[in-house]
Amino acid sequence: MNAPLVQANDLAMSFDVSAPWLNRVIERKPRLLLHAVDGVSFTIARGQTLALVGESGCGKSTVARLLVGLHEPTRGQFRFDGQDAHAVYQTGLGLKLRRRIQMIFQDPYASLNPRWRVEDIIAEPLREHGLLSDNEAVRERVEALLYSVGLAAPDRIKYPHQFSGGQRQRISIARALATQPEFLVCDEPTSALDVSVQAQVLNIMKELQAELGLTYLFISHNLAVVRHVSDQVGVMYLGRLAELADKHTLFDSPRHPYTRMLLDAIPKMHDTGRARTPVQGEVPNPLNPPAGCAFNPRCPHANERCRVERPALIARSGTQVACHAVEENRI
Repeated sequence: MNAPLVQANDLAMSFDVSAPWLNRVIERKPRLLLHAVDGVSFTIARGQTLALVGESGCGKSTVARLLVGLHEPTRGQFRFDGQDAHAVYQTGLGLKLRRRIQMIFQDPYASLNPRWRVEDIIAEPLREHGLLSDNEAVRERVEALLYSVGLAAPDRIKYPHQFSGGQRQRISIARALATQPEFLVCDEPTSALDVSVQAQVLNIMKELQAELGLTYLFISHNLAVVRHVSDQVGVMYLGRLAELADKHTLFDSPRHPYTRMLLDAIPKMHDTGRARTPVQGEVPNPLNPPAGCAFNPRCPHANERCRVERPALIARSGTQVACHAVEENRI
């Protein structure tokens, strides 16, 4: 019973971004692989929230798609409730597992079918998984789901274009909850919304987690949002985890130089007279990442070892951190 609900072990995903075969033959070029995710491992306990943060292009959304089965991993394993999820996805039991794992997508303007009424959008998972077939029962369930996310029963006959961005995201949450899942993968669910609307949606998600015992993987680049919703935080950089710790440890005493850089860039209420430290440098080209530690071109603590040897994620003082400088006590 104490085993974590979600276990990702050395997950990796590579995409072939090569030129067409004939072009490669004529120009004598090799195949080109983009390593979007490169050996990510974490666990999430039941009823807890793990947040993944990092700059755009670091592989957060690819991790989300790996967990829900939209991608097959190049390497590694995702275990859900003790089962090898990707092995189960390939069998007849895959549909039953997908009922327990649902996803809330980033853009509420693109993830809802504009030609369907809200009732049909939310009822689709119920019918697809064979949970309800009677039209009256489906209508009652849809109305209950709309009510649970702060919308009204008459909204079921409307179309997505009749709602604001925040209301559309609530509809997406209601759709994800239709199958009564245990694990929700949330891919930047509030990034397209205004700040005040973000707070409303996040509060709804927190209330639903407390009421239903949901487990979340929450992906965001907004550290203020992450601080509000998470129990654990993983900081990703160029497809790998740089640091993984519980929320209070990470925000109060960050270890990795990249984590420190991200936190230093946040405006603070009590430091109005102090200049903020901007995030230095640019993310390297993921098609041609630097040797050694991927962060070494931007790191003020990098030495020769950092430039030739890739650090492993090791546990130190309650934090898992991948940094030679931390390992050698140079920070």
